[in-house]
Amino acid sequence: MADVRVICAIGRSGQLGLDGGMPWEGRPERAFLEDVERFFEITRGHVLIAGPRTIASFPDFAREHRTLVEIRSSDQPEEVLSRFPDRVVYVGGGPAVWDVYARFVRHWDINTLPYDGEADTWFDPAWLLAAGTRRQPPG
Repeated sequence: MADVRVICAIGRSGQLGLDGGMPWEGRPERAFLEDVERFFEITRGHVLIAGPRTIASFPDFAREHRTLVEIRSSDQPEEVLSRFPDRVVYVGGGPAVWDVYARFVRHWDINTLPYDGEADTWFDPAWLLAAGTRRQPPG
């Protein structure tokens, strides 16, 4: 099975999103720019699975240095992950995807940014506990 990981950024109070994007998107402060650079560096050479909107948001320069795989809600996580044995797979796309894939995640890399403003989407600590709930096949 793949080595499944998540890399994400949250605000000081666990903020993740606002109106379908990151609440700090476009902020010019160094901490926010470094977070984006760090994401691209850490995921370089690995597989990134995410929904269509997240995959579409990847800039051209980042597409050649990682394997991007668009997933749909109808995809079975076990089948998706089985395509990448012995690879590191990062799960992107936020809460809707993490609700489904959290039970497979071995490592959460969470960067807290100096943001303490508005949000409509929050990090759910239950995702961190879900890894131990993976169901084993009978037999």
